[in-house]
Amino acid sequence: MRHSSYTLSGFIHLLLVIAIAVLLIRIIQGGRVV
Repeated sequence: MRHSSYTLSGFIHLLLVIAIAVLLIRIIQGGRVV
């Protein structure tokens, strides 16, 4: 079960990184997002 928990944690971390990357791209492309 510990391995499953580790996989889930890694998956959540990956989603968080992707979300931040998308947010940065939107800010760069859109200029200034309020």
